[in-house]
Amino acid sequence: MAQGAHALPAEVARPATPPAPATSATTPPGAEVPAAPSAPAGVARELTLKQMGVFGPIKLRGQDPNGTLNVAVRNDEVVTGARLRLVYTYSPSLIYSLSHLKIFLNGEVIATLPMDKDLAGQTVTKDVDLDPRLFTDFNRIGVQMIAHYTLDHCEDPYHTSLWTDISPDTTLTLTTSSIALPNSLALLPAPFFDRRDNRALLVPFVLPAHADPQTLRAAGVVSSWFGALAGWRGARFPVVQAPPADAHAIAFALPNAMPDGLKLGEIKGPTVIVMPNPASPPESGRKLLVIAGRDTKELQEAANALVLGQVGMSGDQAIVKSVDLGPDRRPYDAPNWSPVDRPVTFKELVTDPSQLEAAGFNPPAIRVDMRLPPDLFAWARHSVPLNVHYRYTAPSSYNDSVLNIGVNDQLLRSVRLRPADPSGVERQFNVPLLSGSEARGAEELRVPALRIGSTNQFQFQFHMDSQKTGLCVSAATDSARAAVDPDSTIDFSQFVHYTAMPNLAFFATSGFPFTRMADMADTAVVMSDTPDAHDIEAMLTMLGQMGRWSGLPALRVSLVPASAVESVRDRDLLVIATGSAGELMAKWGKGLPMLIERSENDLALREATDRPKPNGPLGRAAMSVNGPTAAFVAFQSPYTKGRSVVALAANSSDRLGDLLDVLGDDAKVGEVRGDLTVVRQKIVASLTVGDTYYVGHLPWYAWLWVHISKYPALMALAGILAGLFVALTVFWALGRLAAHRLER
Repeated sequence: MAQGAHALPAEVARPATPPAPATSATTPPGAEVPAAPSAPAGVARELTLKQMGVFGPIKLRGQDPNGTLNVAVRNDEVVTGARLRLVYTYSPSLIYSLSHLKIFLNGEVIATLPMDKDLAGQTVTKDVDLDPRLFTDFNRIGVQMIAHYTLDHCEDPYHTSLWTDISPDTTLTLTTSSIALPNSLALLPAPFFDRRDNRALLVPFVLPAHADPQTLRAAGVVSSWFGALAGWRGARFPVVQAPPADAHAIAFALPNAMPDGLKLGEIKGPTVIVMPNPASPPESGRKLLVIAGRDTKELQEAANALVLGQVGMSGDQAIVKSVDLGPDRRPYDAPNWSPVDRPVTFKELVTDPSQLEAAGFNPPAIRVDMRLPPDLFAWARHSVPLNVHYRYTAPSSYNDSVLNIGVNDQLLRSVRLRPADPSGVERQFNVPLLSGSEARGAEELRVPALRIGSTNQFQFQFHMDSQKTGLCVSAATDSARAAVDPDSTIDFSQFVHYTAMPNLAFFATSGFPFTRMADMADTAVVMSDTPDAHDIEAMLTMLGQMGRWSGLPALRVSLVPASAVESVRDRDLLVIATGSAGELMAKWGKGLPMLIERSENDLALREATDRPKPNGPLGRAAMSVNGPTAAFVAFQSPYTKGRSVVALAANSSDRLGDLLDVLGDDAKVGEVRGDLTVVRQKIVASLTVGDTYYVGHLPWYAWLWVHISKYPALMALAGILAGLFVALTVFWALGRLAAHRLER
């Protein structure tokens, strides 16, 4: 696909850093923690326990005394200093001369923290300096509790006196310095995106002034690729007209439309270049990724080649010869969505089979994530068959060893682990859907209020009970193992794609309906005829969100100005509704849930609810406002029945960022629902005020049943007619039989 200059190594050796002694300082409760004597050179950032992969406190117990923190370091950074601030509380019933905490870094003992009697049962804060030379790309900080409550050789490791809780207030201050990577396309997507960095991705896009729709579309394809790479981290793409001095950036260049401050030689075709950022000092290591072409068609080819063929690029420049997007994709085949036309095995839902394994007597839950199309509809059944196969270290006798199976943090079933053949045990369960609160399986299990949505997680929590039958009868060993078989399955193949719209909850959590086609072949983005930087940032960030949800770049998305919206009338429309695109909303009529203009809001009125209503709004209210307002507005396309429109509307383009902030905030995204979500700075309010329509397909008999079921009187009439039909049919058959007998 591409040809490049000389190849460069894909990994860069990290320079050695000076040693740092491991120290600790104890602080009594309420006392001020002493400051570090000197700060190492570089940029410091503080990582919380959650950012190190731990949700909630770490509970160290006698039979499970280990805790682990995970820390990753970017490929273009080197650690120059690290300080762990450990906040914890330990048992007041220990023998303190024999009890302490051990701190590890990548298997090396860094420090031991004694447990003092005077501080027992109180919150203790200790600082531990970690040797920066021990840090690599991926690092594990371990905390091990060594604790004893008696000198008796029959000490029980399950005794309740053996405990230490590490508080979520624990932090790691990591100081890093930048290192310059070579100008090599082989390193992509680094340094612009580094999988080791668990922070939200922030990459400026450098665009020429007054960029045309074709250039913006090329930028949107690249942003969707980076959004897919960033995944759960989230991504934002601010727009500038010149390379920033303090960040890596991505630039788009044409001979007659070059960003400010960027100078390129002759462009010989679709080209991808990585070069030092001209706005940054050379020692900073900042890079600029340039996508260039002699015209907008070549610019698009270069963008497509980057997202599809980066693995074949090397050197600092690649000139693209050809790009083939491949055959058209099928609906609902997004890489991040699980198939729903066949049973899905658990090995398809994890990246490594070891994620389905657990060790210890009370290990962390095995978690299996599953994303589904949000428009699944179960008209003839209320549950999902879940076939679970699991293995475990069998207890020697019946005890309280159990497996708790949960869905989305709600208990589905507890299964006692039998002291039988441990080679394999199978169970079949039914997972209730939104439409039912009762599951009927082989065990006729009743499950209250479990929910299956577009984003789901199955939890398998093993608890292995003590094998001790008396004092000093046996000693506990760390030999308990358990695993969920990768061939366990869940089957959604009996469900159809059919749902009521509009539904902003689908949009906010999975990008539906735009991600129905993973490459967004059925989607058009509509923007103002003269978009500003805020409009373009909203477009780039939204396409990045689509990539995050689907796992694929938006290779076939269309992008048009508001004046050309008629050319995409047969597509789902994602509208950045400011400027002339906002005027387009007003043109579509007063039937929309809300119209936002620069100083006036026009809102449909109805009782506050997030449930669909069959009738239209009760009225409308128009008001002049002088404060910021932004909203997600969803409705059926005014051009094509069954097509959807989602608009990001604001009374000024700089308020579009409020909407992007909501989508990037896990705590607020759940508040986006209905067909109208209004955002006034930090306040989010959702309503359903417009008309309902349906998308998808149902068999005729299912369609008839679903729609008649809304009207009890019709259901009763249908039941009477069905009864009469059956009675008349039986009467006619019996009459024929009687006549046949008389003829004989």
